[in-house]
Amino acid sequence: MNRLGRSACCWLAAGAVLGTGGCSGYTAMQDIPLPGGAALGSHPYTVKADFSDVLSLVPQASVEVNDVPVGRVTRIALAPGGWTAVVTMEVNGDVRLPGNAYAALEQSSLLGEKYIELSGPPSDQAAAGSLANGDTIPLARTDRSPEVEEVFGALSLLLNGGGVQQLKTISTELNQALAGNEPEVRDLLGRLGTLVGDLNAHRADITAALDGLNQLSATLAARNQQIDTALSDLSPGLSVLSGQRQQLVTMLQSLDTLSGVAVSTVNASQADLVADLKSLAPTLQRLADAGQDLPDSLQVLVTYPFTDQVLNGVKGDYLNTYLDLAAPPDTRIIPALTAADSDFPQPVTPTARGTSAKQLLPFPLPSASAVRGGSR
Repeated sequence: MNRLGRSACCWLAAGAVLGTGGCSGYTAMQDIPLPGGAALGSHPYTVKADFSDVLSLVPQASVEVNDVPVGRVTRIALAPGGWTAVVTMEVNGDVRLPGNAYAALEQSSLLGEKYIELSGPPSDQAAAGSLANGDTIPLARTDRSPEVEEVFGALSLLLNGGGVQQLKTISTELNQALAGNEPEVRDLLGRLGTLVGDLNAHRADITAALDGLNQLSATLAARNQQIDTALSDLSPGLSVLSGQRQQLVTMLQSLDTLSGVAVSTVNASQADLVADLKSLAPTLQRLADAGQDLPDSLQVLVTYPFTDQVLNGVKGDYLNTYLDLAAPPDTRIIPALTAADSDFPQPVTPTARGTSAKQLLPFPLPSASAVRGGSR
């Protein structure tokens, strides 16, 4: 077939494709499914994924699970009111994915096309639910692979920025540091592993400590003016302390000597002190057994001989007092008392072993005119 015939065939094929697309509802070339794409089946479902950057992804790109095509990208749009891209995908209805599935933007080869890779959660997370029609994979569960330009840029920085020379220096220094110290380094790595494990086990405590430190920093920041004033007022006091440094040192040395003497004294008298405390224990026990009687007795002692009960016998502002004294037999009272020495009516009181009450007084009674009516 000559060149003209081949061109005519190509135009006829293109017209057939466009005609078929127009009859099937396709509005643009990008809406036409690519040949060899994934079979969506009779009941596909639609899911969306938010990406921070879709790079050069185009509609009709493949959607794969474990490198097996299961769907295609139908639409790429900017999220309303945001700066993220929303990728709409159609997935074969027979493919079931967990509700917390992940989506990654991958590249088939070094210069190949972009596609979406759907996968389950990482091994440290449990699968939950099922990805259903209309669900959206959030930005936190999407990612993309590095671009070729980024890899070459990092390599250029390593090669042109002198990184290789530093690697040689680091390798040489490591060899010199580790030569002959393998057991110590191995032990250090074991201890480091233990330390990291302990830190990992106390993550909650470390987080709480950091939160407390954050609160403390906020409190200190709120009281910045008071702290500045305190530090400014502290400067004169520090100057005085600096001037009296020698006296403070002498005082501390004397306190150290005193503490040594006190310790030696306590050690030397330890046995005697313990014995004294043990001897004091019975007395303290008796005082404890006395209970309320001891304070009551002390209260009466300071008011002797006129206790609180004497108030019941006070008539007006005078108090009449009668004394009844007893003495052993054959006790001589000088001078002897008679009834004529007093005008007071003498109460009849019992005698002690035959001795009258008036003979028991060791002093003369005052005259009636001096003490008539009682004593104040």
